[in-house]
Amino acid sequence: MLGVLPAQLPWWVAGPGVGLCVLALYGLANLRLGVSGAWLAATVAPVERWRGDRWRVVFLVGLIAGALLAALLGPPVSIHRYGQLSVLLSPPLLVPVLLVAGVLLGYGSRWAGGCTSGHGLAGCPAGSPDSWAATVTFFAVAVVVTLGLHALTGGAL
Repeated sequence: MLGVLPAQLPWWVAGPGVGLCVLALYGLANLRLGVSGAWLAATVAPVERWRGDRWRVVFLVGLIAGALLAALLGPPVSIHRYGQLSVLLSPPLLVPVLLVAGVLLGYGSRWAGGCTSGHGLAGCPAGSPDSWAATVTFFAVAVVVTLGLHALTGGAL
């Protein structure tokens, strides 16, 4: 698009930037940053007739608007295949797999009381034992599933 922004920020800019956002929200407003809470407040709360926090909806809108702005100001966006899974599965098989995975992730996020980013980036630094347990569980399951898929597919995944 306009090419004003780089394709990717260096880790030493992006990492501290996210950390400062988490710290500012927690230090100034005693609130924890997390995307699943924002998603629930914006989508599930109205359907289930409970009132989500307004700041979470604003955060989600800002997150989406920021991504669109970065796409506009950054280098041209190109859509690539979905990694190695696209090589192994045709689109008619890939779409249902991704849909089921997304639903399971959403259900797990709600069940765990937050998503991986919320627990790992906001809950753990705040010293929440629940967030530590959830984050360790997320990573342990990810390692086991990755090793299992690697073994089942003969190294293709």
